Amino acid sequence: MTRFGYTLMTEQSGPADLVRHAVDAEQAGFDFLVSSDHFTPWLASQGHAPNAWAVLGAVAHATERAHLYSYVTCPTMRYHPAVVAQQAATVSLLSEGRFTLGLGSGENLNEHVIGEGWPSVASRQDMLREAIEIISALLDGEPVTWHGDYFSVEMAKLWDPPEQPVGIGVAMAGRHGIAKLATLADHLIAVAPDAGLVHDWHSARQAAGLAGGGRIVGQIPVCWDRDRDAAIARAHDQFRWFGGGWQVNAELPTPAAFAAATRYVRPEDVAEAIACGPDLDRIVEAVRAYREAGFTDIALIQIGGNHQEEFLAEAADPLLTKLRAAVA
Repeated sequence: MTRFGYTLMTEQSGPADLVRHAVDAEQAGFDFLVSSDHFTPWLASQGHAPNAWAVLGAVAHATERAHLYSYVTCPTMRYHPAVVAQQAATVSLLSEGRFTLGLGSGENLNEHVIGEGWPSVASRQDMLREAIEIISALLDGEPVTWHGDYFSVEMAKLWDPPEQPVGIGVAMAGRHGIAKLATLADHLIAVAPDAGLVHDWHSARQAAGLAGGGRIVGQIPVCWDRDRDAAIARAHDQFRWFGGGWQVNAELPTPAAFAAATRYVRPEDVAEAIACGPDLDRIVEAVRAYREAGFTDIALIQIGGNHQEEFLAEAADPLLTKLRAAVA
């Protein structure tokens, strides 16, 4: 069954607005809600970056049905793995088991703030692997003492453990991390509709004797607006960074760097890559590539913090009807 989600974009809305958007999105019929976890927006025009875990806790309390994801948290620099395990357990309890912990190797944009530099891709993936092992052990209720290559944990135990197992999703932008990570996580998170990546994920898990490949979770930006020109202008202003690809985006350190790197991106380039305007069928067509690649969960990003209410009130219901009809 394909599920459709709504993105709580912490880079473009403040915390109170995000909680209201989550409630409205659940009422509109979205199956799940994903929250980004950034210290800094990609571009200054986005204008926000509240703490994702405080938002998730409030959303867990304010909603009743929709599943929740962190999408995604880097558990290796800004957060120690033991702290991430405690946060995940708490949100799982507050949401009565509706939470999946999405993890990734991070972006320089958010992690450089602690002043520890920015590791190589290989090191970041090794750090992520070790972090997942620590988090999994703590979420299983084990007392953990750990002295690894990257992290130390001394006599840690979660005193409010999750009542239900917390699923772990791992984000990948390419296939080179599958051998390290596919057997440690339950679900795959990916930013592009790469059927080969999905195939390799399932193959690696099957080779390890693991039953099932879990959920395959993707995300796609859209810019719905009654005025297509206004939608294109907004998408260009706030989301032109998206086309750089994660191999590039993970390395840039500041919003100013993203602005410089995308200064030659034209509005028409953005309009070609992102469905902009009132045409719901174009959004459905954009989502089709994810379905055909084997994704089970697809989250939409509505671009523009000041344009969430009208999207949820006017477009969400007919759009979800069209999306579900397309997979029926």
